[in-house]
Amino acid sequence: CDASCDDRCVVLAVADSGMGMSAETLSHMFEPFFTTKELGRGTGLGLATVYGILEQCGARIEVDSEPGRGTQFRICFPLAQGAEDPAAEEITGAAPEDGSGTVLLVEDEEVVRALAQTTLERRGYHVLGAACGTDALEIALRHEGPIDLVVTDVVMPEMGGPEVALRLRKARPGIKVLYVSGYAPGLEGSRDKGLDAPLLPKPFALDAFERKVREVMGATT
Repeated sequence: CDASCDDRCVVLAVADSGMGMSAETLSHMFEPFFTTKELGRGTGLGLATVYGILEQCGARIEVDSEPGRGTQFRICFPLAQGAEDPAAEEITGAAPEDGSGTVLLVEDEEVVRALAQTTLERRGYHVLGAACGTDALEIALRHEGPIDLVVTDVVMPEMGGPEVALRLRKARPGIKVLYVSGYAPGLEGSRDKGLDAPLLPKPFALDAFERKVREVMGATT
């Protein structure tokens, strides 16, 4: 670990002697959907999933790589401490709860949904996760409290994001909407139905996602 890592940690290091990575690749490697593989050969979700899991554990990951010199990953795990140890709470405690409100997250890709939900929950939001439009409508019907924002993928099987948003707005007037999609044509015609809403293009960084949610939640309707 480098000097910024707590000295009470266990380090797992893995290195190879492969082709290495450029600085540009290193700057994006943990972003969801980023991949250097050919179209159809990779989802770009593997390292993003690893990053999300480590963040949940209070761990950190460091990468050292140069073209032609291979790559080394170092994962720093904080040592487990007794519950009575204040230092343990400092190391493993959740991030400050600087967000509020209930978000209905509609995403058919399980890994993306899990990463997005973890990101928002660590910021203090209450998140209702739905795997499809039908699930989202059923969850909204059962949920007794308010739902402040629906974050929905645009293109999904059976029911797309605009249709989900339309039905939710009929049932819950005033609910805010944020679309996420790598295929914006799925929004055609939604403006005519009064569903003009912000769009966060995929791929996106998790911190950019959280900032956009905060921006939309804070906007006046």
